[in-house]
Amino acid sequence: MPRLSSALAAELAGTAHALADAARPETMRHFRIGTAAYNKRADGFDPVTEGDRAAERAMRAVLAIRRPDDAILGEEFGASAGSTGLTWVLDPIDGTRAYLAGAPSWGVLVAVSDADGPILGLIDQPHIQERFYGGPDGARYTGPTGARDIRVAPDRPLSDAILMTTVPEVGTAAERDAFARVSAEVRLTRYGLDCYAYALLAMGQVDLVIEAGLQPYDIQGPMAVIHAAGGIVTDWTGGPARDGGRVIAASGPALHRAAMAHLAGE
Repeated sequence: MPRLSSALAAELAGTAHALADAARPETMRHFRIGTAAYNKRADGFDPVTEGDRAAERAMRAVLAIRRPDDAILGEEFGASAGSTGLTWVLDPIDGTRAYLAGAPSWGVLVAVSDADGPILGLIDQPHIQERFYGGPDGARYTGPTGARDIRVAPDRPLSDAILMTTVPEVGTAAERDAFARVSAEVRLTRYGLDCYAYALLAMGQVDLVIEAGLQPYDIQGPMAVIHAAGGIVTDWTGGPARDGGRVIAASGPALHRAAMAHLAGE
């Protein structure tokens, strides 16, 4: 049974695109101009910029008009309650460290979820004007080269896979060791692309993304895109990933099983 009607799905998809459209100019106004960063943590570096805050404010303003009764979970301004059973999960700039460095690997993440997880979502990269959408109607890329449907790469052996994560440190010492076991088995490991790595997986360029320490707003948009493109996203034990934590995204089931076995030390 479908989780929502085709009319509602179309309305939600239109709203998701409207949110990304609203966030784009706000992020770009503060990009590569030496914007100040404020640290949200006393025990490390968790930066936020006015670009993050302005983009989330812009998205919330759109929701106040288009979907005022839905709940919201945003990275910068927290949670607000709703009455429809739907929650918009917003990360105005995923990859703020890359944003500060002037690298175009950050993105705007949008998802709308129900009790079972994300229904649809997108990854938007304003600087290079690429958008990756995933929902009940499939997965689609739009950007400088045009628009097209996208699909994950065919399932393949771990030894042939390309693996990505954001930073070599990954998480705790135990999580780093687990990641290293997988990395030792793959064809190529690359670092540093934040949410853009998930977009590359959805379009068939890479095969695995493994991360730890994620929040719901870090993963729900990418989850929606990868699921719509035919991929798999779970936690490191094969359970639900919608709440973040330790996440593995894979292009196919055999690759997913093999990577999870190495994460578990089998």
